[in-house]
Amino acid sequence: MSGTASSPPDSGSIPRPSARVLIPAWAAFAGINLWLMFLLPGSETIPFHLIWFSLALVYGAVPWGLRTMVAALAVVTVVTYVALRHHADAGYIGEEELAEVPLMAAIFLAMVWHVRRRQAALAEMERLAAIERDRAEAEQMFVRLMSHEMRTPITVARGYTELIQAAIGDGQAQDDSSIVLDELAKLDRSTRRLAMLMAPERSADLRPADLDQLLGHAVRRWAPTADRRWAVDSSAGSVLLDAERLETAVDCLLENAIRFTAPGDRIEICCRRDRDHVLIEVRDNGTGVPPEDLEHVFDAFHRGTNAAHAGTGLGLSIVRRIVEMRGGTAQVDSRLGGGTTFTLRLPVALPPAEGQQRGVIDELTRRPRPASPIG
Repeated sequence: MSGTASSPPDSGSIPRPSARVLIPAWAAFAGINLWLMFLLPGSETIPFHLIWFSLALVYGAVPWGLRTMVAALAVVTVVTYVALRHHADAGYIGEEELAEVPLMAAIFLAMVWHVRRRQAALAEMERLAAIERDRAEAEQMFVRLMSHEMRTPITVARGYTELIQAAIGDGQAQDDSSIVLDELAKLDRSTRRLAMLMAPERSADLRPADLDQLLGHAVRRWAPTADRRWAVDSSAGSVLLDAERLETAVDCLLENAIRFTAPGDRIEICCRRDRDHVLIEVRDNGTGVPPEDLEHVFDAFHRGTNAAHAGTGLGLSIVRRIVEMRGGTAQVDSRLGGGTTFTLRLPVALPPAEGQQRGVIDELTRRPRPASPIG
């Protein structure tokens, strides 16, 4: 299972294929140095330490099972002690030299303890990462299925509601059906945003479009939904953009502005050129964002602690994803009680790899339009 990770093996089996080469190679190297210890009485210090150093090096590179490690440690301790004991009995070294064997064994055991703790920590990190991956995959699958399964019944329900509204004429039923259509429109927007959030792999449909007209249309669509003082001031002109995605981002920002403002407050969209970028600002003079929420406003499923109405927590994360996919940035500037400004900075021209229509785009980017205040 992907959601589990095994801890360091405690059996005597070799945990990695590379150990099948390293361990025999180390055994041969240690055997040669043991032979040198017997061959060079009085000068056995270098081969003695090479045996212990190589044991630590191999264990650190390819950790063994517990029983294998204990067996190797026991063998190295015994054979090196026997070699030193032989030289001490022959008078080549003093008895105090024998203390090096338990000291080296203690140092090796300390190293083993740290290595196994690191292994356990890495295994736990892998287990938690696997759980997080599974959770994220399940979350994305749920969102995709819900956004797909909901859009068809919403479309059917809207169609029948519009037929009923057309048939009944004026009166209370007409007003009620309008409310139903509004709520279905909200559901449809939510499902489209979910689909947009979970489909980053779709390439952008970049086409020349009148950004001033797009922003003005967005304000006209939202103005009837909330009693605010609406305004738009845009002089960006025609730019290359994915109109559908940008509309989604602007809708999310306007919906967020409504949530943090009260009747009579001001909501304004400002847009201008800044060299090879356009800056889109959505401003309001509402309640602002608490300082503890500022660093999380673009996080998925985060909800403001002082919002007048709870949302899904997806809108601003969708904004950031749309903008970053276009190579831009999204920023927020807010203070509690002093309003909020969201700034989207988007490149105007195509990236070099997409520059086949460079002449047309350059012409479009040189064509500013006058400001068009609304409201």
